[in-house]
Formats: sequence, structure tokens, C-alpha cells
Amino acid sequence: MSGIIHFPSMRSSVWIYLLVVLDCYWEAVSGQLSYSVSEEVNLGTVVGNVAKDLNINVQELEPRMFQIVSGSQRKYLEVNLKTGVLYVNERIDREELCGDEAKCSFSVEAVLNDPLKMYRIEIIVLDVNDNSPTFLSTSQMIDISENTAIGTKFPLHPADDADVGKNTVSVYKLSPNEHFSLSTHKGESITVELQLQKLLDREKQSVIHLILTAIDGGTPAKSGSMTITVNVLDINDNAPVFSQTLYKARVYENVQTGTSIITLNATDVDAGQNGQVFYSFSKVGKGKQTDLFAIDEKTGTVTNKKNIDYEENIAFEIRVQASDGPSSPLISHTKLLIEVLDVNDNSPEITVTSLSNKVKEDASIGTAIALVSVSDRDGGKNGVVNCRISNNVPFKLESNYKNYYSLVVDGPLDREKTSQYNISITAVDEGNPPLSSTSVIDVHVSDVNDNPPSFPGSTINVYVNENSPVGATIKSVTATDADVNQNSQVTYSFLQGNTNSLPLSTMININSETGDIISLQSFNYEELKTFQFKVQATDSGVPPLSSNVTVNVLVLDENDNSPAILPPYSEHGSVNSESIPYSAEAGYFVAKIRAVDADSGYNALLSYHLSEPRGNNLFRIGTSSGEIRTKRRMSDNDLKSHPLVVLVCDNGEPSLSATVSIEVVVVENTADIQTQFRHVPIKEESFSDLNLYLLIAIVSVSVIFLLSLITLMAVKCHRTDGTFSRYSAPMITTHPDGSWSYSKSTQQYDVCFSSDTLKSDVVVFPAPFPPADGDLISINGGDTFTRTQTLPNKEKVRQ
Repeated sequence: MSGIIHFPSMRSSVWIYLLVVLDCYWEAVSGQLSYSVSEEVNLGTVVGNVAKDLNINVQELEPRMFQIVSGSQRKYLEVNLKTGVLYVNERIDREELCGDEAKCSFSVEAVLNDPLKMYRIEIIVLDVNDNSPTFLSTSQMIDISENTAIGTKFPLHPADDADVGKNTVSVYKLSPNEHFSLSTHKGESITVELQLQKLLDREKQSVIHLILTAIDGGTPAKSGSMTITVNVLDINDNAPVFSQTLYKARVYENVQTGTSIITLNATDVDAGQNGQVFYSFSKVGKGKQTDLFAIDEKTGTVTNKKNIDYEENIAFEIRVQASDGPSSPLISHTKLLIEVLDVNDNSPEITVTSLSNKVKEDASIGTAIALVSVSDRDGGKNGVVNCRISNNVPFKLESNYKNYYSLVVDGPLDREKTSQYNISITAVDEGNPPLSSTSVIDVHVSDVNDNPPSFPGSTINVYVNENSPVGATIKSVTATDADVNQNSQVTYSFLQGNTNSLPLSTMININSETGDIISLQSFNYEELKTFQFKVQATDSGVPPLSSNVTVNVLVLDENDNSPAILPPYSEHGSVNSESIPYSAEAGYFVAKIRAVDADSGYNALLSYHLSEPRGNNLFRIGTSSGEIRTKRRMSDNDLKSHPLVVLVCDNGEPSLSATVSIEVVVVENTADIQTQFRHVPIKEESFSDLNLYLLIAIVSVSVIFLLSLITLMAVKCHRTDGTFSRYSAPMITTHPDGSWSYSKSTQQYDVCFSSDTLKSDVVVFPAPFPPADGDLISINGGDTFTRTQTLPNKEKVRQ
């Protein structure tokens, strides 16, 4: 009994072919069943109902211990004892069980106990298209010479398919190409060959890649492929070819030796030795450029063998050849043009052509001093040069034409300030980085007579002691001239137009070369106190220049005059008499001695002293006033007549003096005094002259005092402290005895008053020019005097 069972509930349709052969003879093997099942079905797939096909009651299967025995093989099938269904228990692979056999099956035994029965079951495994065709190798390489004839065949590896029947390889296909086709032969298996249809050209296509595909007859069909690589073998039928007919390269000068400049490229489409290219310089037109450059014969790289200098060559033209490798090489040529690029490696050069190494200080602006030219061996911007003066000088560069300049005066020159200029001319090119050079030009400024001689001041005060020796140098005047050489040589002379009472030529002379002023006579202060003249200093330039200075000569007084006693006590050798009453009180005025001194200043400042017998203490005299007064009241023991000797001394050094004798008589009453006075000889004329002198002195002192106060106020209002440093401030000193001392920077007076006298006396000492340092004497109430040194220092006075 045979049948086909279809199970629509399974995931994949399984057709089971059942062949039941029942024998009439039942012995150990009661019967045989045959099932067919496709390989690779899912586990649990029903193969058939064994209980039904063997006519066994399903309820007996389990009690009688029904089982499937597969021997040593794997247990591919199993029986469900409750239903009697035979199902797949393990994966079934036909190719694993049977390999490439056309029919594949295996047998199992079904055993039933009580009584023992055995059934043989044959399982036929049906092939499914589960394997693709495969080649022994995934690729096949074939070498074919490019001159192979058309029609030549080359065998290919066949494909193998583990499936059988219609599922095995049924057809081959080749990828589209213009050179090859497939030639197949069918026998027990299909053989395939590669046939050449078109001539090969290795230079066009040296390698041809093909794909051979094997397709089986299964549904759906499966395929496998193999790559075929056809190597076209070369023959030397092509010469090397350069990529360019003209190569251009640029290289900077001064590059390091061995620097790669350019790599030439020539290709040979041939292969192997036929395609090996060798480079060299052509011997045709070979020049010195080949001594500077070298080419690598294998790589075609051109390098420099020596230093390249743009200033020697700006470009090189070289012929290069390429040859291939065989004994009879093929050769091709090309041209190489190398342009040398400039590097800023040359500093500018400055050339100076001096027109004169000296220029007058009065040269006008624009006067040319020198010609300057600059150059630079570099090219392009590296050779463009800018020129300028780098330091601050009164000169400038004027451009004449390209790279040529004139150095001209651009400002006033003054040799006395700057006698020489170091002009720094800097030339800078426009390279990157820029290079520069500097040239220094020494220009000397020559002198012109543009400076007159100059004295230290406009006025010179000279102090000369009277009675100085004739021929003494009283002063040396010096004028300086900022010019040099002849222009600075100074001579001295007196200017005409002297306003002095005496001719200047009789008093002084001047040394024209040294400026020493020499006295021609001895000066007497009492006759000439001051005189003035001008000294002119003249240089030796052309034209000569000169300047003047005013010289004030102040004759300093010396103590060469003794004091003179004024009337009424001035008669020489006479004894003067004065009377006083016996009742006179202390301080009673007895007499006043007056004296004058022809000298001035402190040499004329007089002091009075009594030369009286020892022990006489009745009288005293005012040291500065000359007034004789009583010290105390009279006593009976005092003498009636007192002879007094008055000593009048001046303040000079050494001091000079004069004396006068007075006899003081003590009387009992004033009538006797009047009688005594009437006997005193009086000269009316002398008395009138004295009053006139006193009146003039008082008026003069009053006016001078007022002017001094006004001047003092004006100076305080309009002068700064620095102005007072030149002149001492006015000073008025009063003393207890009524005397005043007045001093001013431009005037000095000594004024003496007496506050307790009936006959006041005034003595005035004027100074017509700014006073030299001198002594200021203050007389105090104690009839003493103190001296303050303000007279000229001895070193200031020419002796």
C-alpha cells in the first residue's frame, strides 16, 4: 500500500510518500514501511502515522514499549506513543548523509514487545536546493601575452554544487567584456573555457578583470562566482613619454646644495624592464648649466650641485632625455627651464662724491655739499633702494634722478654751536626682510666773522687807591670772541669822546693786545674821586666787528690828611680860654670843639678826646660831638683854672690827629662870664661861613633823607628779593647821643647830630658811585665807637 499524505497545518508543506509492503510471511520482521522526507525540514515535522500504517492499536504502543531503534546513527526520528505519529527529531542534511549520491536514504527499526515484533522503516531523504555552486578558488589568474592570436582558449576552474539532480550546476555566464567569451562542453559534467575574441594591448589595458558565474537548476536558482584576472604580458613596443614637453621650475638663489628643484616624470606604458625609465641630461647643447645641476637617473629629480647666484644667471635652459631598459632602448626628450628667483642677499651700496669737505656757516639753504649715489645688485623690489638721512642735521637729500641725490644745506649753520656734522646716510632696500647700509659723511663748518667780541658785562667798576704808583695795572679787561683763528683775535682801544675834566691820555693807557689798563699818574682822591671811559674790543675779521664796555674808575680815599680845627679854636699856637660859673651843675656845657678832615668816609670820621692831667675828673668831652661838659659840681678844692688839651683823631689807618689847648676858668658870677666872652676874639666873617655850611648841610641831608625813604618804598614794591642781592638795602642807624648813620646801595652818608647842644654840628660824607665794601661806624652813648667792615677788600684794589 502506498499513498501521499499532506499535512496542511505544518509550517512547510511536507509530502510523505508511504509505501507499505506486507508480506504474507510474518516472522521476526513482521513488515516494512517506506517514508520520504525532505532535508532540512523543521524539527517535529510529521513523517507518517506508524501505528495506523502497521495496524497497531494506539493503546498498545505504550504498554508494549514501542520504540524506534536507529542503531549507531543519530536518532533523526521519534514516535509519539500516544498518537503513533513518526516525526523528525534532529536536523536532516542530505549532503551530510549521502554526499553527492543521486539517491539518499537511511533505515530505522520499530520494535514492539509482548510479543516481540520488529518492523523496518526506510526513510528516503529528498534533496532541496540548499547549496549554491562553489569554485575551488574564488579567483583565477591567467597570463596572456599581448600578441596572442584570436581564438586561443584557456581552461577555467569548474564549479561544484553539493546538490544533485536538477539542483546542481546547469549553466555558466561571463561578465560582459570585449576581449573574451565562454566555450562550454557538456558531458558527465560541464567544462568551461575562456576564448580570446579580440587582440590584447597591454598599454591600453594591462589587466582584465572578469567574473565567471555558475548557476544551478534549482527553484529558486542559486549561483556562485569566481574572479578571473587576466594579466596582459608586455612586449617593448612603446618609448618613454614625458608628461610635459616643457617643464618650468623656480628656485631661489643661495639655496643649499642638493636642494630638490623639480622632478620630471616620463612614463613607459610597457612593463617590466621595458617600462623602466632612466633620466639624463642630453649631450646636445650641454653647457655650464649641467655643471650646476644633476638629475637622478631613476627618479628624475633635478638638484643643484653648486651655489646658484641670481646676480650671475637669472635662468637656465636644459635638455633632458628619458630611455627605457632593454639593450636597444627607446628614447624621448623634453626641455627644462629653470628660473632663478632673487633673494635679498645684497645690501645697498652708497657712493659719496664730496664737492667740498667744508661749508661756510653762512651758506644759504640749498647749497650742495656732496653727490650721493646708491645701488643694489639684487633685482625687483629687492633692488629698489630708498635713501635718507638718519640723524637730525640741517642737511637733506634732494633726488636728482633714479638713485642719484644731492646733499644740500637745509637749515642755518652756526659754527659756534656745531663745528662739525657727522651726517649718517642710510640706504634701505624694499626686500623682505629689508637690508640697509649706512655711510657717514664728515662735514666741517668753516668760520665767518659773525660774532663781535663780548665783554662779561656792559659796565666794569674799577677801584683804585689814591697815591697808587705810576705804571701800575689797575685793571685787565678781557673780551671773548666765539669765532676762531683770525676772526677771534681781539685788540683793545679807548673810544674817543672822554667827558672827564682831564684828558684820558694823561691818566691811563691800555695795552691793545692784553687789555691791561695802566695808570699814567698817581690819583688824588681829594682832587679826582671818579672818572669814566669806554674800552672798545675789535676782532681781526673782515669786516671787523667790535663791542664796547664802560669802565668806571673809583679812586679810594686813603688817610693822608690830618683833622683841621675849625674856628674859633683854629689859631695855631694860641691858647683859648673859656669860663664857667662856680655854680655850674654836672653836665654844664663848657665849649664845643669843631674839626674837619679833607679825607672822606671813615678817614674823615673824627673822634674827640681830652688829654688832661692825671686825677682831673671834672670835665668830659663827647667822643663824636666834641662838646666839653662838666662831670660834677664844683668844689672848693677844685682849681680856678683848668688847662685842657683836646685831641682830635680821625678813623684812618694809621690814625692822624690834631690838638687844641683850652683853659677853663672858674668864675663866681655870670657877669664875669660875659666879660670873659667879650674878651674872646671873634671873627665875624668866619662865623658867617660856618652858618652857611651848616645850612647847606642840613638842607642836603633832609632832601637826601626824603629821597632815600621814597626810594626804599619803591624798591620794596617793585623789586624782587633777587634784585636786592646786587645792592644792599638802605640802612639808618640812630645812636643815644643823637647821631645818625645812613647807608644806601647807591649813596652813603654819615650824619651826626647833637641833641644836647646849643650849637648843633652836621657832617655829611657822600659817595658818588656804588660803594665798595667799607666800614660802618656807629657811635653809642658811651662815647665809644664800633666798626663794621664794609670797605673794599684789599684784593679788590689795585695798588
